[in-house]
Amino acid sequence: MERLGDRLLLPGRPGAAGDGRAVRLAVRERAAKVVGAPGVLDDIELMTSEAIANAVLHGSGAIRIAVATDGRRVRVEVRDDGPACGRADPARHGVDHGRGLAVIDALATEWALEYASCGTHLWFVVDPPPGA
Repeated sequence: MERLGDRLLLPGRPGAAGDGRAVRLAVRERAAKVVGAPGVLDDIELMTSEAIANAVLHGSGAIRIAVATDGRRVRVEVRDDGPACGRADPARHGVDHGRGLAVIDALATEWALEYASCGTHLWFVVDPPPGA
């Protein structure tokens, strides 16, 4: 895949998901070069938001976001240095959490959440609908 620009960075702290608005808009702008369908761009922005929120909630350290394309597909990657490996603790987070991965699963063409000793890597790919 061809890379579109440099990685985007967010601090890994509470409130970073809200600070991520500029990042989500940057992801949307980069994806728009490949995907013209506004609904698909909305989905990409929503999934990026959910991935950032997951990294803030379960990770630590800086959050690194990258967007890549092969001219048709869009791939967004979100990485953090979190030791929690994305596993929610319902007692800590309450019942309002835990839907982000379900949103990504429902909207992405492909996705994965990968754990390593050095952090968490969540990526998703979106194919625009036929004829878009």
